[in-house]
Amino acid sequence: MIHEYEQKLLQLIDDNIDSATDDELFAGGYLRGHISLAAADCEQQGIDDIIVMQQKVKKSLLDAKSELSPLDYAIVLVAMETNFSILNV
Repeated sequence: MIHEYEQKLLQLIDDNIDSATDDELFAGGYLRGHISLAAADCEQQGIDDIIVMQQKVKKSLLDAKSELSPLDYAIVLVAMETNFSILNV
């Protein structure tokens, strides 16, 4: 279940490449790593709950917040929430 959800999130990002703004491209690329890391962590721990995976993505982004400018961090958070809401778990 986690692997399928990860693939759907990554596909959403990929599907928007042609029409995405520079900010959306940046956010999508940045999110990909955090999504895959959270999915791998869930699978390794035997977690099959998508809500837990989403929380892991959010925690990972929060932990990496200092890597980004405040504006870039906000852009990434909006992209994350948008993708989560599109899949509407």
